[in-house]
Amino acid sequence: MRKAEHLDLAKITADGPGTNGFEDIYLLQDSIPELDLDEIDLRVEFLNKTLDYPLLIDAMTGGTDKSLQINRILAAAASKYGLAMAVGSMTVAIENPALRNSFTIVRETNPDGIILANLGANCSPRNIGEAVNMIAADGLQLHFNVPQELAMREGDRSFRGILDNVKRIADTCKVPVIAKEVGFGFTRETVAKLYAAGINIFDNGGKGGTNFIAIEDQRQGLFANQLDDWGIPTAVSLAEIAAMQLPVKIIASGGIRKADEIAKAIAIGADLAGITGLFLKILQHEGQDGLDTRIESLLYQLKAVFLMSGSRNCAMIREKPVLILGRTAEWLHARNINT
Repeated sequence: MRKAEHLDLAKITADGPGTNGFEDIYLLQDSIPELDLDEIDLRVEFLNKTLDYPLLIDAMTGGTDKSLQINRILAAAASKYGLAMAVGSMTVAIENPALRNSFTIVRETNPDGIILANLGANCSPRNIGEAVNMIAADGLQLHFNVPQELAMREGDRSFRGILDNVKRIADTCKVPVIAKEVGFGFTRETVAKLYAAGINIFDNGGKGGTNFIAIEDQRQGLFANQLDDWGIPTAVSLAEIAAMQLPVKIIASGGIRKADEIAKAIAIGADLAGITGLFLKILQHEGQDGLDTRIESLLYQLKAVFLMSGSRNCAMIREKPVLILGRTAEWLHARNINT
């Protein structure tokens, strides 16, 4: 089964080869922050609920016995630490109701948290309500994965009508719709088209993390590892979207692994940061206890970064100076974006 193969290959496949671009983003040290660690308040409002931290356990899996256990543990972590969570593509559960428990376990485990449903952007609008109702979702991710589909021997080859389909879904879905890339990054041109179609929340899913072209090529895909560097780094994609100054929410995701990367993403315009591959690999290699330990460490480090930059909360860090250098600055200059 493809989903089971993806889980196994994600465990052993290295991220990249490109970076997420955050090495080019610099927050400045404040040697006199006039703050105590206990004052750092990273709570944020999202989809009419409050998160304790600006962090999303991003779309990962579902549809197998193994993914049921993974989703249960991740949902428990989301509940324990006050994080949002998205499930993997739910098409398999709509087609085969026997597999629904690998998705419904998330809401059962985290009854009051923010849970996002997930379907492909080419899905039938009639499946939207079923997916949302299945997990009492607070929002719906529509994922865009053209390169992955083209890398798969069994993947889609026709992508006409997607934008009209997205507009129909945005017009009829009873919960907010989030456009999500899966590792190749949104450009401002793509965001402009989706915004015009009614989307105002974007999960940019940039290059630098889990590489689905490389994963598909390990499944006898068609790209023969010649296109592994395809895509837009996460930091670049985030900067492109933020520079548009649209009234939208942005989730920065794609290869985010460290507390300073989360803080940098918030500083340059993200509302949340999404993490997928890091948490999955920790869970698969270190188990639930290891995952809890690493999340606790990450959240402590995140508070520390905010304090060291003199920022009490997410609103304050957006007012702090940020330097953008290196290839990311070169990219933005070439795109006429003022860094």
